[in-house]
Amino acid sequence: MELLWFYIALVLAISDEIHSTIIWKIFADFYILLAGMLKEIFKTNLTLWMVHEGMEAFFHFVLLSLLFLSLEIGFLAALIHFLVDFFHELLGIETKWLQHRALHFVVESFFFITYFAL
Repeated sequence: MELLWFYIALVLAISDEIHSTIIWKIFADFYILLAGMLKEIFKTNLTLWMVHEGMEAFFHFVLLSLLFLSLEIGFLAALIHFLVDFFHELLGIETKWLQHRALHFVVESFFFITYFAL
């Protein structure tokens, strides 16, 4: 139980890589068409981006809920991942792949360490 925070952050990082691979390497054409349809519905890039982040958060929620058999862990993991992505983009921070992964891992680890310490 003491390393649960680490396992959650690690699985969340792996989940993010799986999501990226599925979306951008396997279903890229479908995802681009879906983005075009959603763009017509929502009209703004900001709303479209928020829908994308919401869909990604839902993916993480489902995967982590199933792997850890806990809706609470799935919800919290998806929420913290969404918030890191949201503020990362909002602040306009440019990072390379490893820096981005490290940012997520540190913030998500710290969040779950704090959560389990309470």
